[in-house]
Amino acid sequence: MSFLIVIIIAVSLSMDAFSLSLAYGTLNIDKKQIYLLSTIVGIFHFFMPLIGMFIGSIILDWLPVAPSTIVFLVLVFIGVQMIIETLKNERKLSVMNTLELFLFSLAVSVDSFSVGIGLKTIYSVPIICSITFSLSALLFTYLGLQLGKKINEMIGSISTLIGGIALIIIGIFYIV
Repeated sequence: MSFLIVIIIAVSLSMDAFSLSLAYGTLNIDKKQIYLLSTIVGIFHFFMPLIGMFIGSIILDWLPVAPSTIVFLVLVFIGVQMIIETLKNERKLSVMNTLELFLFSLAVSVDSFSVGIGLKTIYSVPIICSITFSLSALLFTYLGLQLGKKINEMIGSISTLIGGIALIIIGIFYIV
């Protein structure tokens, strides 16, 4: 697959972090927390796909299924999950302590873990995917936190919806 697909997946995976960051940005958190949270989310988005790829390799050795089918299922599942989350529109906001920063980062990086299962199918150099996912997540988290101070919470819901739809479309391209 082309690097453009990697970028589209990276942006799609970052939409969850972006939308939640928009919501947290409305709390007017300080610059230190903005930088820290953005960095931690970026780090999680770097390692989670690689861990998913490792575990995915083991799974693919046991299951006689085409990797493209697994990528399709994973991306559609994540996309549907993001859309459902948008429709629920349940966001509880509070000032975050260090543990909450890590839990936030883990929560928005779980989808990167799932994509990692089919990472070798997505692009031939998985480390490039992880770096791209990491930088995208860091940037979108930072932007979300900054923009969250200025824009309506409705945009956060729309961005998650768009990210979910994009993942479903990319998943369909893998199966076709």
